[in-house]
Amino acid sequence: MKEEPAQPAQIRWERRTQRPLLALAVAFAVAYAVPIVVPDADRAVTRACSMVEWLVWGAFAVDYAVRLLLTEHRGRFVRSHWLDLCAVLLPMIQPLRLLRLVATLTLVGRRARMASQIRLTTYVVGSVVGLLMFGSLAVLSVERDAPDGNIKTLGDAVWWSFTTMTTVGYGDHAPTTGLGRVLAVGLMLSGIALLGVVTANIAAWFISRFEKDDAEERRQTAAIEALTAEVKALRAQVTALSGAEKPGGEPGLPSR
Repeated sequence: MKEEPAQPAQIRWERRTQRPLLALAVAFAVAYAVPIVVPDADRAVTRACSMVEWLVWGAFAVDYAVRLLLTEHRGRFVRSHWLDLCAVLLPMIQPLRLLRLVATLTLVGRRARMASQIRLTTYVVGSVVGLLMFGSLAVLSVERDAPDGNIKTLGDAVWWSFTTMTTVGYGDHAPTTGLGRVLAVGLMLSGIALLGVVTANIAAWFISRFEKDDAEERRQTAAIEALTAEVKALRAQVTALSGAEKPGGEPGLPSR
């Protein structure tokens, strides 16, 4: 029995740590949401949530460092994973909760795309849900205490995120702070990108379907042409045999 070639250490590490890191990302989502949804929570709860956020970010930072050490070509790894490096370094430069959010979302997305079992549709749906949830929480955290802001509740934030991602923009709710407007730009660009991915996916499905039907039609046409040619050949043989039998009489019958 032929043995399968051993996989590189980096690939083995990524496969083993994928599920634990996704579980940590869920814990990060809960820790990020609790202080925003429950602004009057105890200080101990707020500190615990902040600690969980930093621990999750630290786990992703360690994951990047381990992958860098396990790879054979470190320079190529850094160049091809520069977005991961930025996501790891940004929270260290400016320890804001929003940057930890962006960093964790970026790293989770990069690791999720490495999984071959995750299909494009599932990834798009997960991206939409994640952007809606985190976009709503992020804009609520920066706009709730703004003097001129009109996004004061979670419902307002979710409605604003949905209309912004779909580029509808009713205008009944809008950010007034600089950071809120930056979030709005990010959501709009993300919504346009996801819409483009969905449209391209649907178009590719239709094209593949048409190509499959086209190939099946060509195959049937070729089979019919081959059958027609065979029938013509058989007719020619029968005609030839009939012409050869006429001068000497019918074969198999005694002559009188």
